[in-house]
Amino acid sequence: MSEAKKIDKPALDIEGAAKRLKSVVNHTPLQYNANLSRKYQCSVYLKREDLQIVRSYKIRGAYNMMSQLPAQQLAKGVVCASAGNHAQGFAYSCKKLGVKGVVFMPIPSPQQKVSQTKMFGENFVEVKLVGDTFDDTAVAAKAYTLEHGMTFVPPFDHPAIISGQATVGVEILEDIKALTNLPIDYLFSPVGGGGLTAGVGTYFKAQSPTTKIVGLEPEGAPSMFWALNSGEPVELENIDKFVDGAAVKRVGDITFSFCKDVIDDMHLVPEGKICTTILQMYNEEAIVVEPAGAMSVAALDDYADQIKGKQIVCIVSGGNNDIARMQEIKERSLTYEGLKHYFLIRFAQRPGSLKEFVNKVLGPEDDITRFEYIQKHNKEAGPALVGLELKSKADYNVLITNLKKYQINYDEINKDDNIYGYLI
Repeated sequence: MSEAKKIDKPALDIEGAAKRLKSVVNHTPLQYNANLSRKYQCSVYLKREDLQIVRSYKIRGAYNMMSQLPAQQLAKGVVCASAGNHAQGFAYSCKKLGVKGVVFMPIPSPQQKVSQTKMFGENFVEVKLVGDTFDDTAVAAKAYTLEHGMTFVPPFDHPAIISGQATVGVEILEDIKALTNLPIDYLFSPVGGGGLTAGVGTYFKAQSPTTKIVGLEPEGAPSMFWALNSGEPVELENIDKFVDGAAVKRVGDITFSFCKDVIDDMHLVPEGKICTTILQMYNEEAIVVEPAGAMSVAALDDYADQIKGKQIVCIVSGGNNDIARMQEIKERSLTYEGLKHYFLIRFAQRPGSLKEFVNKVLGPEDDITRFEYIQKHNKEAGPALVGLELKSKADYNVLITNLKKYQINYDEINKDDNIYGYLI
């Protein structure tokens, strides 16, 4: 990491936040996970913030900040911008404090998160869908705040928000004592705007300084990664919004000022790997996690050698996963694992060409999951969009060998991001 630009760090009141939140939030469990521990030959503990009241840790920061605002200021109302989880924590806090709130969310936000926000806030909140990304939404929310003389409650870049998120770390270090007398060697923490890792990392550096803090971002939204390499927050031109709970174009100035000092390693996790982990956690552990919540577990494969024999904590940051997204999650997982492939195949326009493809090119366990063919008149070949699901990754090489052997005219769509995104 390059030499970091000097940004003054404000004081955090983590102990005060823990007291304010004690009767408001769930003290979520820190659970030993036998399957992951066996797989990686270490002791893996999951901090289950997916079991929080609003199914993510975000309520901690929102309530901590709002509960400290003067009554006169609260009476004018509060505003937030969020991709979903902060919105739900904010909405619950509005209802708990009896305050009027306006929630700005990106238009592509999962419907599940929009509905949950309205449910948690009841009659105390109004939801406005504006912009394509969190950053677009935040601009609109701040303008609305100024126009109406209200108070903006940011999702991450505020000392009271960071202090609230830090209480996740307070609970981890309280609970680990009942599980083991050994120190925590690695803490895996998801990073979006940086509030969670800034707070938990700061608390750990004071209370458990030997713990290595690993920050995690999706490959398609590496805002903290580039901030640390540049020495200051930078705004990314484009991001993949799939991991909506951790996809921001720019991390906060305040969160960066803490993260640059507490993150020991910043790691990027492929979106496809995250999807595979979501499915594994559901099928093997009966745990429902959202993409950002799966990152800490998804990263373990890349640290398998380092964590062997160690004490590991993974923060499962949230479980707000819309069931409507599961088909996309499965699709991304299969593609990442090398089991799903798409081709544009130009079949010779003669009887038997498709039968020849099925009988000679495809393996006995290859499955056609998509087939779109348009017959072209007065042409020698007609194009078809073909989706194939393989039983094992090794079957891909056999498939390509057969395509060449039987002189099939094809293009692989998986290897062209633009065409893949357009057609699939």
